[in-house]
Amino acid sequence: MLRRIVGFAALAVVLAPVLGIAADFPLTDKNTTVKFVGSKPKGKHDGGFKAVKGTASVKDNDPTTLKITLDIDMESLYTDNDMLTTHLKGPDFFDVKTNTKSKFVSTKVEKSGDDYKITGDLTMLGKTKEISFPAKLAVAADGVTLSSSFSIDRSQWGIGTKFGAAKIDTAVKMTVSVKTK
Repeated sequence: MLRRIVGFAALAVVLAPVLGIAADFPLTDKNTTVKFVGSKPKGKHDGGFKAVKGTASVKDNDPTTLKITLDIDMESLYTDNDMLTTHLKGPDFFDVKTNTKSKFVSTKVEKSGDDYKITGDLTMLGKTKEISFPAKLAVAADGVTLSSSFSIDRSQWGIGTKFGAAKIDTAVKMTVSVKTK
């Protein structure tokens, strides 16, 4: 019986690309990281989010079919400074009591040279904006790996708008890493 099950599983992996079978891989805080660097004239601060969950779905092991849905628990925000973490969670920035989650949903993945360009909708503070970012991406029957560094303009979502660029850069560097294998 065990041989039959193993045989069917191996056959499914081999035939998945031929049959157009989609594979779903869970995204969790164990295999997905979302980090950021906020800068100001006198330095920078590192941070990120400890709790994320979602799904990476791919069809036929084709990276351009990748669909990502990622929920970010905003209460899990952390930085390299406890006072800053508290401030960022407050109403001047992310207002996590009112806006408990942020979300990214991909809408398109395109080949771009040796890498890919991922486009999707990022929702923060109740506002949804389209973003695109470069990514190194690999998909296989057993998982997805992705790495990307890019910047977003925090002011598009109304984050920290009372603090002008003279005090805090509006560009926030993001680093995303996924390894479901």
